[in-house]
Amino acid sequence: MQESHEPTGAAAPGTPARILVVDDDPTVAEVVAGYLDRAGHVVERAGDGPTALARAAAHRPDLVVLDLMLPGMDGLEVCRRMGALHRVPVIMLTARGDEDDRILGLEVGADDYVTKPFSPRELVLRVESVLRRTHPDTDRRPVRAEGLAVDPAARRASRDGTELALTLREFDLLTFFLRHPGRAYSREELMREVWGWDFGDLSTVTVHIRRLRGKVEEDPARPRLIHTVWGVGYRFGPTPPAPRG
Repeated sequence: MQESHEPTGAAAPGTPARILVVDDDPTVAEVVAGYLDRAGHVVERAGDGPTALARAAAHRPDLVVLDLMLPGMDGLEVCRRMGALHRVPVIMLTARGDEDDRILGLEVGADDYVTKPFSPRELVLRVESVLRRTHPDTDRRPVRAEGLAVDPAARRASRDGTELALTLREFDLLTFFLRHPGRAYSREELMREVWGWDFGDLSTVTVHIRRLRGKVEEDPARPRLIHTVWGVGYRFGPTPPAPRG
């Protein structure tokens, strides 16, 4: 394990990322840290929530691998508090079968999750995927529609001039919708286009749609912008006026 004393901030593409691994199981933490270290990243470890928060505050990580089941302060609370400090991507480690906990993790701001037992190589691939989305090399031009604006280069979004507090995936999802209005996309297509995965739990998309609606819609229960297209998926665009007569 290595420690870095460079200034905090997101790693630029092609440079080692600072990754904080939070797990109270020393064996799991050692294996995960070892694989990430061999993948070229700078890794720091914490065995509990308060230590993780202190280290994240002292040296902001580029990404956090966070175990859900921690002593004292669980991973959900750590994720909440960390999100209040920084917009740092989080990959949650959860036990197999705990679907409600996985959804809660996404609800509080986790960008992805991996279920135990897991392949360390799969985890590294998920980490690399999330880091790539932090610095996408696609179109970085600002885009506006329906009172919403995103600036991919600055990673900033606003609604009617007020800045939105979006997670990494929420930002990418909103950007994708703004660039592709009017077309219905399936959850599989959104997972491939926004997450960059050809496989995964589609409930991840559903949860992020719900969270994004809560931030961009005037009434999330009656969305005007992000519509559910039954039997297909979702479509972005204003609700057309009802026909007269």
